[in-house]
Amino acid sequence: MPQTTGRRERKKAATRQALSEAALRLFLERGFDQVTVAQVAAAADTAVTTLFAHFPGGKEALILGDGAERAARLTAAVRERGPGVSILDALQAFLTTRGPFDPARSPEFRRSTDLVMRTPALRAYARTLWTGNEAVLAGVIAEEASRPADDLSVRVLARYVLEVPDLAALEPDPRDALKTAFDHLRRGWPGF
Repeated sequence: MPQTTGRRERKKAATRQALSEAALRLFLERGFDQVTVAQVAAAADTAVTTLFAHFPGGKEALILGDGAERAARLTAAVRERGPGVSILDALQAFLTTRGPFDPARSPEFRRSTDLVMRTPALRAYARTLWTGNEAVLAGVIAEEASRPADDLSVRVLARYVLEVPDLAALEPDPRDALKTAFDHLRRGWPGF
């Protein structure tokens, strides 16, 4: 039986959406560094405490979230890959749907991605969100490859995979750079 969202959950989601939309609009109009959380909260008609209740990571999280979604999607990309699909192929395919690698980005998502790429604080936060998933990704790779959880090779692979978005996104052709990075990873970790 489908589960319906309650009024409270819908209201929370609407508040999160209003805060995210107000933040993006203000950041694009004025620049990330020229906007305060108080201005974002006011533009969304909420209190600053409400903003931090929904986005404890502060201004950066208004655009990039908290990383929980990334961890879940990374794990799913590896665990739910099709028969005969390698772990690295699955991770590369997953990354091609993210940020500057996604060829089907909407104009709004493109503006958001461009804002992240040209704002040092947002780029640093995005990198932190990716690399913060190292233990989760190493764990699922080890599990799927039947390797010990503390296998250094698996931990190194996870670290390198999670550095790729930051490195490849800065290249003139991010999708090509992503492909090149994964080609190198495949040579270093055959069988993954």
